[in-house]
Amino acid sequence: MSLSVKVLTLFPDMIRAVLETSILGRAARQGQVDYTVVDIRDFAVDKHRTVDDYPYGGGAGMIMMAPPIVEAVEATRENDDAPVLLMTPQGERLDEGLVLELLDLASGAGEIILLCGHYKGIDERAIELLCPREVSIGDYVLTGGELPALVVIDALVRRIPGVLGNSDSAEQDSFTAALAGRLECPWYTRPPDFRGLEIPEVLMSGHHAKIEAWRREQSLARTRQRRPDLLDDD
Repeated sequence: MSLSVKVLTLFPDMIRAVLETSILGRAARQGQVDYTVVDIRDFAVDKHRTVDDYPYGGGAGMIMMAPPIVEAVEATRENDDAPVLLMTPQGERLDEGLVLELLDLASGAGEIILLCGHYKGIDERAIELLCPREVSIGDYVLTGGELPALVVIDALVRRIPGVLGNSDSAEQDSFTAALAGRLECPWYTRPPDFRGLEIPEVLMSGHHAKIEAWRREQSLARTRQRRPDLLDDD
């Protein structure tokens, strides 16, 4: 069954361009995922297609109005159990564990909806009515939720069985259970010698046990050097 991924945005062309490219596009062409991009402006209540207004109580910036957002989600959502994600820097931090959790929820419902905010934020009543899962890709602020939504989609889609040519590839990525949450080891390909830098000899040995041991050692060393917070040395 194809997973239905629906993105609600003020900039649909920005989303479509990426979803047609690389692995995301190939997954759609293979029928493993189906994308729907919804323009929130289509649900505006006036002829000017207004979707934002000044905040009550004053303050800088514009606020996205609740009616277009709520009606867009309600019109797009087919399964009441489908997760709705609001991309916001105030949300829970995206990591591999959350990616797998969201994929499980989305697969069970058959669809997932990603809501892209913009401007200063969205009317709090939209959040109260929709009860979305608020997700952040990091402690910084972007112009809108489009780039974070694309990050989430990429992380989800590449985890769908059969999307990657080799299923072991995703399992050997950084932060996965196969690596015990550690970073990947260094990787090499041809040529064997480039500007005086040679491939580690063990990788040329053909001794699979030694190669795997080397990779585990390198993974641990790289994690200790770059992300010691991932290690439990207690």
